[in-house]
Amino acid sequence: MTESNRAMDALFEGDEVQEILRDSFYKPTAPAKAEPVRKKKSRRRPKPEEVDYQVICISMYNEDLALLDEKVKTLKASGHRKMSRSALIRFALDHVDLSKLPKSY
Repeated sequence: MTESNRAMDALFEGDEVQEILRDSFYKPTAPAKAEPVRKKKSRRRPKPEEVDYQVICISMYNEDLALLDEKVKTLKASGHRKMSRSALIRFALDHVDLSKLPKSY
């Protein structure tokens, strides 16, 4: 150890210097606050409080879907601009005659 290193050690061993270093430079800092976790922004619109419909899943044969789509296309071409599969199915439900439904269904 060189002469200057010993002098430096002696300087920092004093109680007054240790106290100044402890109180001024080495104060324990408050723990850093963790940043809040940011949620991914959803592309979905917030749901209204009351919804008067439900999303369901039904299975249909490809031929039946093709027929449904063709009827929707025909209705749109004839002026029913907002016609959709759902709208046509709802209309059919309102106008079906259950007495004509064969027992085999």
